[in-house]
Amino acid sequence: MEKTKSRLNAKSVTNFLSNNAITLLILLMVIYVGFNSSNFFTWDNLKNLISNSSTRFIIACGVSGCLITKGTDLSAGRAVGLGACIAATLLQKVDYGSRFFPNLPDVPVIVGLLAAMLICGAFGAINGCVIAFLKVPPFIATLGMQTIVYGICLIYTGADPMGGFKSSYTNLGSGTTLELPNLFYFALVIGLFIWFLYNKTRHGKYMYAIGGNESAASVAGVNVPATLIRIYFLAAMLYGLAGFLTGAKTGGASVQTGYGYELEAIAACTIGGVSTNGGVGRVSGILIGVLVFEILKICLQFLGVDPSYTFIVQGLVIIVAVALDLRKYLAKK
Repeated sequence: MEKTKSRLNAKSVTNFLSNNAITLLILLMVIYVGFNSSNFFTWDNLKNLISNSSTRFIIACGVSGCLITKGTDLSAGRAVGLGACIAATLLQKVDYGSRFFPNLPDVPVIVGLLAAMLICGAFGAINGCVIAFLKVPPFIATLGMQTIVYGICLIYTGADPMGGFKSSYTNLGSGTTLELPNLFYFALVIGLFIWFLYNKTRHGKYMYAIGGNESAASVAGVNVPATLIRIYFLAAMLYGLAGFLTGAKTGGASVQTGYGYELEAIAACTIGGVSTNGGVGRVSGILIGVLVFEILKICLQFLGVDPSYTFIVQGLVIIVAVALDLRKYLAKK
């Protein structure tokens, strides 16, 4: 009996270590960097982490719904860029010399936000329709949309970078409220909304059912096409919001804004327990995954690692995260 318990304990410890290997390694790195850098554990560094994580968390929340239904969204990064560019062209100062629309009257910030979210949402709805009705695999559908959105953004902006934003817009991304970055409050609201949507609504139940077994969900009366369209529409709306906030935070926007963000979001979701095999995922896990990824980048900066090598490390993390997820999936089978 004691041997059985010890075996079970040993097995549970082994499973915990393997399932959380990346997170534990990052924690060890944080401890090492913290003890070797005097300004690592500072309020300014924490605010920087919160600010960087907030927009990435919003993007990851959008991607999570796609992953839970055994899909993906490779157009996320380009949609973020499109959202940033749309907001940028509408929210420049009236007296800015290189204004994109010289004769455009002063546009309220809320209008720029809604324009970015709705236009990006339209492309998400198209993604959902192509996947739901034409049965195109999500990987291919969103890969094609990634290129389409990038091309549209190039045509719209003429590939010119934009700046000269009015302060009421930039303050949303760079300002603070109660000593916390304004971006934190956007992420908090989105996180609570997604948690409620996933756990307390019929849409959330349908989403997990589709991810578990799409055929069974359809037989049980779930409107699979409508649910998929809503998922990809909502995801793209969140990308538009993230693009709007990214432009406000950086004070500029271009067609390269958001490049590669979709891969980081997918990796963050996977690290946080959102299975690429569908049917599994929690908002708390998404947040942990995003924080792990952002902390990794900050630690590499403090260690003086060349930014070029940072991409290699991030790529390795993505591969390992997906490999561990597949391992858990195969173990269950």
